[in-house]
Amino acid sequence: QVQLVESGGGLVQAGGSLRLSCAASGRPFSLYAMGWFRQVPGKEREFVAQFPWSGGKTYYSDAVKGRFTISRDNAKNTVYLQMNSLTPENKAVYSCAAASSSDSGYDNWGEGTQVTVSS
Repeated sequence: QVQLVESGGGLVQAGGSLRLSCAASGRPFSLYAMGWFRQVPGKEREFVAQFPWSGGKTYYSDAVKGRFTISRDNAKNTVYLQMNSLTPENKAVYSCAAASSSDSGYDNWGEGTQVTVSS
């Protein structure tokens, strides 16, 4: 079991930037992948970005490609989501998630952090 705690959300003006953090505790060294998702009320959760925990190619949704960057600090067991050129459409609760294995899907989730973008 892995515990995930997000931070860094808040209110930002359109065109601005935010960096979200996701601190992993428990057994993060045994993970298969980590990712960021977002959700707005009344809509399904949406994939944002992910990468394999052991290293390799990162993946982004078309909606954020070129503006958002997922990264990690191994020493801190922390994953980041750098979000640039934010628009009001990016307002959502952003959650990080971890997959325990290649066939488990994302089975560990944080509580999420609210991102609000004013126009």
